[in-house]
Amino acid sequence: MPGGDFVLRVRNVHKRYGRRSVLRGTSLDLSAGRLVGIVGENGAGKSTLLRILVGDLTMDSGTVEHKGRVGYCPQKTVLHEAFTVDQHLRYFQAAYDLDRIDRALELLETLNFAEYRHQRVHTLSGGTRQKLNLTLALMHNPRLLLLDEPYQGFDWETYLRFWEVAQALRESGCSVLVVSHLAYDTDRLDTVYHLTDGALLHAGRLADNTRGGVA
Repeated sequence: MPGGDFVLRVRNVHKRYGRRSVLRGTSLDLSAGRLVGIVGENGAGKSTLLRILVGDLTMDSGTVEHKGRVGYCPQKTVLHEAFTVDQHLRYFQAAYDLDRIDRALELLETLNFAEYRHQRVHTLSGGTRQKLNLTLALMHNPRLLLLDEPYQGFDWETYLRFWEVAQALRESGCSVLVVSHLAYDTDRLDTVYHLTDGALLHAGRLADNTRGGVA
């Protein structure tokens, strides 16, 4: 089993948009080799939290610390409509400073979209775009993977393959944090939290209002 060393530490994170307080002292510890879910209603601050964790958004106060490479798969794909799948792989190869793209090519096969390698993004379905989105987040072998509604648009076969990939990542020592507005597949996860009133509550202890925690 993976060791207990941490890959993510979040302490007392606060974020406001004008007068609206979205995150109110959010805290979380995530150790290596874990599958963890965060669920919450639309507008609860899930995407805000992920953007803060990846460094895409500035928090008002608090601290975020992570070890090793981080992969981020946003809910809305950030892809160039005129680029092919292969051009995206080459662009991110340069961005990640990778010698090879073997991991990306492996994921194209695993997620069953290798045949689209030379097609431009504007010709792809929403599900195939999401496969590319996930591949780009994983091709540099991150130690921590942050996923915002990751399987949106997947067909059933790809959905099952996604969880196979997630389990393999867990077994390799990578930790995966999945954010969703619905509590799907909680049986596949090691720990589930609810983002409620700007704080994380352990799903198994909602009654006693336990905030934060270790996963």
